[in-house]
Amino acid sequence: MKPIDARLRIDEAALEAWLYATIKGYAGPLQVMQFKGGQSNPTYRLETPGCSYVLRRKPSGTLLPSAHAVDREFRLISALYGASFPVPRPYALCEDPSVIGAMFYVMQAVAGPIYWDGSLPDLAPAARRAAYMSMIETLARLHKVDYAAIGLADYGRPGNYFARQVERWTRQYRASETDRIEAAERLMAWLPGSVPEQARTSIVHGDYRIDNLIFTPTSSTPRVAAVLDWELSTLGDPLADFTYLLMGWVLPADGRSALAGLDLAVLDIPDRAAAVALYCELTGREGLPELDWYFAYNLFRLVGIVQGIAGRVRDGTASSARAAEAAARAPMLAEAAWQFALRAGA
Repeated sequence: MKPIDARLRIDEAALEAWLYATIKGYAGPLQVMQFKGGQSNPTYRLETPGCSYVLRRKPSGTLLPSAHAVDREFRLISALYGASFPVPRPYALCEDPSVIGAMFYVMQAVAGPIYWDGSLPDLAPAARRAAYMSMIETLARLHKVDYAAIGLADYGRPGNYFARQVERWTRQYRASETDRIEAAERLMAWLPGSVPEQARTSIVHGDYRIDNLIFTPTSSTPRVAAVLDWELSTLGDPLADFTYLLMGWVLPADGRSALAGLDLAVLDIPDRAAAVALYCELTGREGLPELDWYFAYNLFRLVGIVQGIAGRVRDGTASSARAAEAAARAPMLAEAAWQFALRAGA
């Protein structure tokens, strides 16, 4: 937690009046703090004597057309919460920007740790394995949710998910482009004509990784207590989520979600083959296709995301002090994506 960035201050009196009027049982006084990080939708912790809440809002300034749709996030977590999937309890959505300056929603503050380092150094080996097994099991469970039965049949367009995503992230990249990156140019030329056939459709989280999960407070057998940050969610190919998660086993360990180069046997973290086997078992797949195309795509999508951050740095609307550092990763990510593309036949 940190004091609120001067650029992201909100009218706390107006917010508290709205909370009293909207959320049953709300009782102040209110204290507002800002979560660290948060490159996309600024996120705040709302503390009261009897309850803690989380508020997510749209950022200020000029935004890309399809980005920062907090109303979509609220709709999704409301549907998933009703289906007993592990998400925070949603309380209310405010579509009136006059309250705090932007659309926002309020949800439960789920108790439990968020692990930022994928090697889980603070956990015992058996607990590390339990955390990873739960992470994969939870993703498989998401991909088996009957989205139509919970009112989300229109949450995304069916079919051609990867083709649409390549087009989307190309548009996002172009809209935020700062410097020309040759590897990104090659990817944007190659990816559209090489998209694998889509076999299944499910709810796709869009950014499923360990630091977007809250685990149960027990450190002996941790389980996923809540999945956070649904900004990029839609209906699509579930392999988008799973292969994005698998990137953690492919990229060099960096103190975040990446694991490559670590001794996973000593850490008691499932290796990539075990992760694939568990996901396939839980979702009824015989195996996964060649993964290099998916790795190239996932890295290209990250290029689009960090280029969006670069654009907000340029425009002065980035919501994190580390935004410029994140934006500088675009050329490296594009080159890594192109290396996977070459292995996939580019």
